[in-house]
Amino acid sequence: MLHSMTGFARQTAELPIGTLTWELRALNHRYLDIQFRLPEELRSKEIELRQQVTTCLKRGKIECSLYFRRAISDSAELTLNHELAQQIRKKIEELSVLFPETLAVDPIDILRWPGVVTKAEIETDLLFHEASGLLGESLAALCKMRTSEGKRITNMLESRCASIMNITESISARMLDVLAGIRMRQQKRLDQLDIEADPTRLEIELALIAQKLDVDEELDRLMSHISEIRKIITSDDAVGRQLDFLMQELNREANTLASKSADAETTKAAVELKVLIEQMREQIQNVE
Repeated sequence: MLHSMTGFARQTAELPIGTLTWELRALNHRYLDIQFRLPEELRSKEIELRQQVTTCLKRGKIECSLYFRRAISDSAELTLNHELAQQIRKKIEELSVLFPETLAVDPIDILRWPGVVTKAEIETDLLFHEASGLLGESLAALCKMRTSEGKRITNMLESRCASIMNITESISARMLDVLAGIRMRQQKRLDQLDIEADPTRLEIELALIAQKLDVDEELDRLMSHISEIRKIITSDDAVGRQLDFLMQELNREANTLASKSADAETTKAAVELKVLIEQMREQIQNVE
């Protein structure tokens, strides 16, 4: 089953130490490009989290954002660095001697000084364990959405494959009639010119025309590519690049078919093939 490269997932967990929220956004990309936005407490764990993502996803641009909001009770547990505060007080007293006109310092300003007040540290391993578990749930939700979209793409591709096969078979069935029509037109021109042609030479010319217009090889390759596409879309692997290559091959055969067209119906069929192939190609750009 195909998997789409686009999707979104958001999972939240309420913990005693606060609230964790993962937001995963998946977009189209040629390769696997994972981007993380992590709180300061988990910056050192990015490699482990990245490995966790790569076990589930093989292609796409994946934006992973983790938000952590401390619990109010935990945030209230503040620690005052008395030693630093005393040092700042002494420096203020020294400055007040040099600048006696200076107003008294507000204690709140001292509290704002970096390092004077610190929050209780959170155990990184515990937070990482919770974040990793929640990431697993988020990845499962993301994969579910990508799989659902992949099913829609699979049905669309199968429908277009059936249409291409029908057109290919109709062209193949008409080729004898097309060649017969060419023979009749050639004979009609000779009759209008009132020229008695050498039957052997006429057959040779008709054979050369038939050779130039022979599309059996192109039709066989079209059918072969369609069979390969139908086989690939049932795979659980990342097959987007394979399908993209097959679209190029299908388009090449359709172009050759159009260049060899000997009548309006074949030209029309070749155009229909190109439209169907383009519709498939647009969808395949979204396949993992």
